[in-house]
Amino acid sequence: MNILMIAIKQTHLFGTIFFLEQRNLPYFCFYTNWYIFVRGMKKSERTKQFIIAQTAAIFNKKGFAGTSMADITGATGLTKGAIYGNFANKDAVALAAFAFNYGQIRKTVHTGLQQAKNTREKLMAYVSFYKEYYPTIFEWGGCPILNAASDSDDAHPALFEKASSALESWRNNLISIIEEGLDNGQVKPDVEPEAFADVFISLVEGGILIAKTLGTEKPLLSNLEQLKTQIEQIVI
Repeated sequence: MNILMIAIKQTHLFGTIFFLEQRNLPYFCFYTNWYIFVRGMKKSERTKQFIIAQTAAIFNKKGFAGTSMADITGATGLTKGAIYGNFANKDAVALAAFAFNYGQIRKTVHTGLQQAKNTREKLMAYVSFYKEYYPTIFEWGGCPILNAASDSDDAHPALFEKASSALESWRNNLISIIEEGLDNGQVKPDVEPEAFADVFISLVEGGILIAKTLGTEKPLLSNLEQLKTQIEQIVI
């Protein structure tokens, strides 16, 4: 089956899901960073992806405990039986929704990192991402990692583990960037990679938390400017 590419620039970080029928074959349309691709997909997989896309923002906003089956059926227009025909339970939908939300952020950041040529540009790629996409992140309910970690600490161990793993992956990536910069002479020798990574993440996540709580983006934007200053202070 040929893949059809439609050159439409994405304007929404988390994308939009479309479905269509062409020549009696099911198609699934999805956004990448810049284009919409259309490819053949089985009906069961289409339905599963549709459920995930329609409920991802709800889980991110309301959390696992706050999201009811009525929320899921209402967002998808599907019956409870149809939901359970594709997922074993609400837990499975929640885990898939988190993977979707985190995956969209990770892929977009990764694109920026691939274009970066040195330590400074790699670290700035994170700052640029949050500066560009914070309106969408706020609209979507906030940072998926922060939301899932705080919501599921005791109530949903499996979801907390996913959030913890995502945060650890982000932290390890920052540490690797600093360590590589130290090896290449692009970072000052007195910089401690783990400490810098922790401050970096704290400024981002803390900024998001305060901004959402106060209803203004100023705390996050201020923290991002502070990050830019700190990056300039450690690079050579």
